[in-house]
Amino acid sequence: MTRKKIVDLKIEKMKYPNKSIGYYNDKEVEFKGGILGQTAKVKFTKNSKTKKKAKFIEIVESSSIENAKNYCPNADICGGCSYQKVPYETELLLKREMIIDLLEEEKIEYKKVSINRSPRLKGYRNKMEYTFGDKEKGGILQLGLHRKNRFYEIVDTEGCNIVDEDFEKIRKFVLLYFRRNNASFYHKNTHEGFLRNLIVKKAHNTGEIMINLVTTTNDAFDDIKKKIFANTVSGADVEGKIVSVYHTTNDSWADAVVAEKVELIFGKDHITEELMGLKFKIGPFSFFQPNVFSASKLYQKAMDFANCKKTERVLDLYSGTGTITQLMSKDAYHSTGVEIVEEAVEKARENAKINEIENIDFICGDVLKKVDILKGKYEVIVLDPPREGINPNAIEKIIDMKPSRFVYISCNPKTQVRDIKIFEENGYNLEEYEIFDQFPNTRHVECIALLRRVKG
Repeated sequence: MTRKKIVDLKIEKMKYPNKSIGYYNDKEVEFKGGILGQTAKVKFTKNSKTKKKAKFIEIVESSSIENAKNYCPNADICGGCSYQKVPYETELLLKREMIIDLLEEEKIEYKKVSINRSPRLKGYRNKMEYTFGDKEKGGILQLGLHRKNRFYEIVDTEGCNIVDEDFEKIRKFVLLYFRRNNASFYHKNTHEGFLRNLIVKKAHNTGEIMINLVTTTNDAFDDIKKKIFANTVSGADVEGKIVSVYHTTNDSWADAVVAEKVELIFGKDHITEELMGLKFKIGPFSFFQPNVFSASKLYQKAMDFANCKKTERVLDLYSGTGTITQLMSKDAYHSTGVEIVEEAVEKARENAKINEIENIDFICGDVLKKVDILKGKYEVIVLDPPREGINPNAIEKIIDMKPSRFVYISCNPKTQVRDIKIFEENGYNLEEYEIFDQFPNTRHVECIALLRRVKG
């Protein structure tokens, strides 16, 4: 087998979240993209005795499991979803099997692994991050999501079924606004141009909407033009209510939203969401679970796992806007949240006041540094780290706090399982483990683990 050789491979197995495995001359070949049963055209990139790797080019033949009805019209080209053509029950089975494989690869013992359905399959997302660009080089301005396996091309997301109609109305409104103004978009190769991203957030239970326009620095987009844009877009015909419009400046070369300057140009500085009897202020860069319908079930499970007593103290690491911290405070003596994002901590404190919760406090800072100065005994520690998992330099410090139980929530089961192995090596057992499908039609899930101390 030589590098750059192009072949057709049938996908025989999948690894979480997006790795496919096929066979060529009885040798395993691994590549990103595709779903079980498809035949894909791939190009070999690495050839060793132990593993062959390839790059996905295109789908040659569909899978027999692609028999869903009423899927998104952009299912074949949009990079936002992966399982639009797969019936939901089949999608759940695929995800569950891949998570079980992760646990077994690390030789982690488990009693059972169940996967919880999302209560809503269509229009469930409360945040979308769209990108300005074009469909083809030199084409008309577009606003949407990246095309599958393409870095530059943008897909018009008309007909997207994972967001409600207000998202599409706002996307189209903003796109037409800037087309009429002949605005340019930021080119990733030349690092020139103006428009970068449009972020839309909607609180489903209150209907409040926030719009955040992300651009490069441009003196021509002055205060007057910002005001005109904000007043115009705030009048878009939507079912909800646009209550907040921001402008974020991002001159970074990175293909990500870097908030170098954030300016409120219309309305209030937050939207308010309601969840499990509590109210939460959400800012432009505050993290909040993207599927509020499933999140309530996830958080209830976290509370069940924690099983707090009125005599116990809870520590919530990576606490975000303090959702879990506040929910845990209902049953605990006291709860403390630690979060590095200052905006999120400010909103968490505001949320606690709104909800009239007094047995709570929040600390702003890096978990790695703050665990050294946290005082007192915590019977329960909740962990909800970013996708990269717990900082390797922090995990032993966290374990050394020796709570009776950890509740570990993660949007990346790969790093979560890696971390669980370390907990097991340091005196904790995996007692419960469940999957929540927070992201129907996509490759992602949220997992929650209960780890109980058995020694040390």
